[in-house]
Amino acid sequence: MIIQRIFKETDATAVAALVKKTMLTTNIKDYTKEYLENDLKKLTALAFIERAKYFHCYVFSDSTAENKIVGVGSIGAYWGKKDESSLFNIFVLPEYQGQGIGKQIIQTLEQDIFFKRAKRIEIPASITGLKFYQKLGYSFKNGIDTIDDEGLYRLEKFNRTK
Repeated sequence: MIIQRIFKETDATAVAALVKKTMLTTNIKDYTKEYLENDLKKLTALAFIERAKYFHCYVFSDSTAENKIVGVGSIGAYWGKKDESSLFNIFVLPEYQGQGIGKQIIQTLEQDIFFKRAKRIEIPASITGLKFYQKLGYSFKNGIDTIDDEGLYRLEKFNRTK
């Protein structure tokens, strides 16, 4: 059973390892190793601890595997705005992909106050994650369907309850 909870500082090392493994196993299909390793320099345990001060970060663990952290996702204000938010660092361990955990992460983030108060939610999506996010209702920001200088798509969703 997958259990969600708020990220704690003691999760940082496991979360950084999860992100590294996922990127070097799953995202390697769409990006060069050099690109990923450069990105991973910004996704350290310390970086997750710092980000958790500004974002709401959730971890997802497998209760049948000694509560091993198998997924992570964050949401925060978009450049400090009250009416816009962004999703960040959504990853699921490769051996757990395809089991609905990614969808559970998005559903959790969409119940968070940062989502509920926002009119618009943006996600910098990897090539690898593009189709997944589109299935969950995210579409190209301003209709731009090409990757940007960071090698990402910019997707958005409008909160219809606002």
